[in-house]
Formats: sequence, structure tokens, C-alpha cells
Amino acid sequence: MDFSLFYFADDSTARPGHRYDLLLEGAKYADEHGFTAVWTPERHFHAFGGLYPNPSVTGAAIAAVTNRVQIRAGSVVGPLHHPLRIAEEWAVVDNLSGGRAGISFASGWHATDFALRPEAYADRKDYTLRAVDEVRRLWRGEQIDAVDGNGRPCRLGIHPPPVQAELPVWLTSAGGIETFRAAGRAGIGVLTHLLGQEPAELAAKIAAYRQEMAVHGQTGHVVLMLHTYVGDDEARAREAVRWPLIAYLKSSLGLLLGSRRFDIAKLAPEDVDFLVQQAFDRYFDQGLLGTVDKLRATVDGFADIGVDELACLIDFGLPAADVLAGLPRLNQLRHQVREASPW
Repeated sequence: MDFSLFYFADDSTARPGHRYDLLLEGAKYADEHGFTAVWTPERHFHAFGGLYPNPSVTGAAIAAVTNRVQIRAGSVVGPLHHPLRIAEEWAVVDNLSGGRAGISFASGWHATDFALRPEAYADRKDYTLRAVDEVRRLWRGEQIDAVDGNGRPCRLGIHPPPVQAELPVWLTSAGGIETFRAAGRAGIGVLTHLLGQEPAELAAKIAAYRQEMAVHGQTGHVVLMLHTYVGDDEARAREAVRWPLIAYLKSSLGLLLGSRRFDIAKLAPEDVDFLVQQAFDRYFDQGLLGTVDKLRATVDGFADIGVDELACLIDFGLPAADVLAGLPRLNQLRHQVREASPW
């Protein structure tokens, strides 16, 4: 099991002058201690996650302060951008980092984000798969069809040439099995989470993904994002994460309700509190939240269903000092898992 750090800041308005300290200090720790990657997302027009409107920019900053850790977008919202622009920006990150860039592509689901490109919203899933194909081709040095400012067709490639011959690519899934299958058919990895899906459901989706990947003679790569805080005492860890995680879950209530199609605005405050409290208990038990001793079994359980990498979401509302203080315990968990591995 690989371990990475994943960022999706709870509040982009907090800590003026120090808003990227946790990102950069965490990235340095991950780099120095052998974590696999650092992931940053793309989020627009909202305080929640709004520290990250462009993962290539944060990726370039991470490249400047690290030497070994992989630098990944989790995710680029493919329909919002021209594939030439995506490939150009990430080729720069690849050069700055000496060949450590990778991208997970998402189709997006916030309609407001598509103010950047409203014409792409209705067919965003198709746009995403086309972007994956075109960015990979550009990365290999190919050219794609485009139209210039005079309306004339042209063929264009990218500069600078990237360092890596092949771009590491994932497809982000909110839980739909067809996205897993699409990733398998494309021969790329999957990035997912547990909002709206149980581990047993995820296991079935991973199996479907592996079946599609077998056509390519590969097993693929599944990354699972999990809220993460490793404490030295179970009860204290639970209380430390309770209110930050509850606030996070309230902001994601639509995903938590899944296909039940409640009108969230019509729910009474006490009903919202009940749903979120139930969700908190579930996430505390299923996430990387608690002590090293407890979490060994959690990691083993995800390995058993086919997860290859845990992307540890660490910035969901805890004070930055507490998050950084917990990283050595997360690293201890990582070492214990690796030492216990039979291969």
C-alpha cells in the first residue's frame, strides 16, 4: 500500500499570509520521508476548497520545494480547459520537478464551476474522456487538430517537451461503476473516495475495473482518498476531528445522500444534524482516523479489496500545527504496513 498526501482545504479565507504553509510544509515532509505523492485539486468560486483553483500552479510550487515525491492533480476538471493548455501547463510542472507530474481527470459536477466554459457542462463526461486521450497524445509529442484565431484549421503540439515519455493518468470517480469501467478501457488509473459508497460496493467496482484493465495486460492502479488524522489516543483523536469533519460532511451532504434524492433545503436542522452525525460515526470508523494500532486493520481491509494507494486528506479543518504534528504518526503507520507486507 502506497501513502500520499491529499489537499482540499476546508476554508480558503483563513490564515491570510499563511494559507499555503500546510501545503508546502506537508509536501516537504512527504518528500523527506518517502511518501508516494502530493495531490492538489481544482476548485472554483467557493471558500471551501478555493485555495486550489489551478493544480498546475500549486504543483509548480511543490516542485520548487521537493526532490522526490510525485506531484499530482487530484483533479484537473477536463471540460473546463483546452487539452493543449492542460498538456502545456503540466509539461512545465514535469520539467520543474524532473519528471514527477501526474494528472487525475474529473468531469466536474458543480455547475457554477462551468462559468468558465458553460458550453461543456451538458457533455462533460464525454469532454473528459476526449481530454484524457488528447493530453496523452500531446504528451507523447503528437499534434492535435485545432482552429486558430482566423478560423483556419491547424495542427499543434506542446512546448516545452515533458521529461516523462508517458504521463501518469487517473480518472476521478465519485462512485459510478461506469467511470471505473471507462478508466479500465482507457488503460489508466482510478481516483475515488467513500462519499456515497461503502467499501463492499467499492470492491465490486474495483473488480469491474480490473476486468477491463486485463484487456491491456495490466492490473491498473486504484487510489482511495480518505480523511486522515493519526493520534496517540483513540478518544482524543475522535474528539479532535469531530467538529472539523462534521462541518466538512455538512458541506458534502448532497453526496452523502446519494441516490435518495432528498431536497436538502427542505430538511429540518435536526434532521441534517442526525444524518451528519451518522455519517461522522461511519467516516471515523472507515477513514484513517484514530491510532496506529487501530488503523493497521483499516489499511489491511482496503488492501484486501484492491486499493493500491491511500491519498490521505489532511486539511479538512484541524489546526495546521495539529496536522503537521500528526504526520510522524501517519509515517509510523506507513512503515508498519510496509514492514508487514509479505512481498
